[in-house]
Amino acid sequence: MRAVVVSDTHAPRRWKGCPPRVAEHLRGADVILHAGDVCVASVLDELAQYAPVHAVLGNNDGPDVAEWGAPERLELDLGGLAVAMVHDSGQAKGRTARMRRWFPAADLVVFGHSHIPLDETGDGVRIFNPGSPTDRRRQPHGTIGLLDIDGGRLTRAEIVPVT
Repeated sequence: MRAVVVSDTHAPRRWKGCPPRVAEHLRGADVILHAGDVCVASVLDELAQYAPVHAVLGNNDGPDVAEWGAPERLELDLGGLAVAMVHDSGQAKGRTARMRRWFPAADLVVFGHSHIPLDETGDGVRIFNPGSPTDRRRQPHGTIGLLDIDGGRLTRAEIVPVT
């Protein structure tokens, strides 16, 4: 199973439509995870044209994103892998321990908010932030994440530049 992970698209100010380099990866997706700050639900509808979408609410998301079906926290099974999602994971210090407390059954926690790509393991959990494809802030590139899951195991986690 291939999951494409995005966060912090900040439409319509930053996301005017799916960027071509993002769309290239979406075409091969089995599932899309959006870790919040979608800002307008139409982005989730656009992403759903490629593959099923799971999203969580970000601090900049309005009622339309909640009405679309995005909760504050989400736990799901992706090909046998226990995945949790939240937008804001809190400060960097103690993050893996906090994610383990928040999501004790998760193998992987996907989050956003900082716009800083991260793939880290600690305290018995792997945490993954894809960064932002459209608002790189102080990062050298806009980024997304790619996850490959096989037999309940995460076999690949990669942060991919798209700008």
